[in-house]
Amino acid sequence: MNADSTPSPWHEGERALQARAGVRERMAALGPRVIRDHMPDQHRSFFAQLPFLVAGSLDGSLQPWASVLAAPPGFARSPDPQCLRIDALPLAGDPLAAALVSGAPIGLLGIEPHTRRRNRMNGVVEAVDASGFSVEVLQSFGNCPKYIQAREPVFVDGAPVGAAPQRADRLDAAARRLVGQADTFFIATAHPSAGHTDAAQGVDVSHRGGRPGFVRLGGEGTLTVPDFVGNAFFNTLGNIAVNPRAGLLFIDFERGDLLQLAVTAEVVWEGPELAVYEGAERLLRMQVVSALYRPAALPLRWGRAQQSPYLDATGRWPEAA
Repeated sequence: MNADSTPSPWHEGERALQARAGVRERMAALGPRVIRDHMPDQHRSFFAQLPFLVAGSLDGSLQPWASVLAAPPGFARSPDPQCLRIDALPLAGDPLAAALVSGAPIGLLGIEPHTRRRNRMNGVVEAVDASGFSVEVLQSFGNCPKYIQAREPVFVDGAPVGAAPQRADRLDAAARRLVGQADTFFIATAHPSAGHTDAAQGVDVSHRGGRPGFVRLGGEGTLTVPDFVGNAFFNTLGNIAVNPRAGLLFIDFERGDLLQLAVTAEVVWEGPELAVYEGAERLLRMQVVSALYRPAALPLRWGRAQQSPYLDATGRWPEAA
């Protein structure tokens, strides 16, 4: 609790990382002002203009997964500030399909890459029907445009959808190529008490970006990603501090391929490995547990990115920018 008795929007994992980074007091004061229990009008209209959303959910074993929903703009709409209605359903075989039950925690990311805008909304599934689902808002907040590669999505008529995913317990050559060339991925994480009444203890999904190759592949399915200066919320890393399971989503923006990974993750704060990534404040190291690969499944194509003018030669976002 804060001095003014406003409930803190941060859980213990987020507060621990904020303390280690030296920003806990600042975040304690800022959090209640920027993380709302409703969607402001600007966010409500923003979600309504998007052709895709990224969702974070939990499967039956409480493994987080990151998924994508795509439909013509207007498929997401907010009838009131406490609700987001989504007129779309996940592809067959996507873990999100089984997770869409009343009361289930869910995290949603609205992102418009070509304008570098993004807003987050975390909540619980309120209702599900044959055409979509509704989400009750528990946390709504914006993010800065850092690290977003500008590319505009276009719908492809007749694009195949609904094919069953190819399942594996390791990365094959195609998956390794997609990960190794990626300049963007999405990561879903969760507090171990996600689904209970505390709004701070939910499911979250966020964006990570850099120059192609910023995700480094090691042996036996190990992925290492630098973590540069950001908004200091530590939503993702704070969840990992208390629950090391995470879900990743990689999109082939030219072909529409989807790769979903279940991983275990840890935050690396020091050591010789950190020096390899110039400007990184810490590393996120992940071990692949299982993979779902679905070729040409997404009816969207983005094409080549316009490199962010704020990314320097190392792939980081200079703090002075």
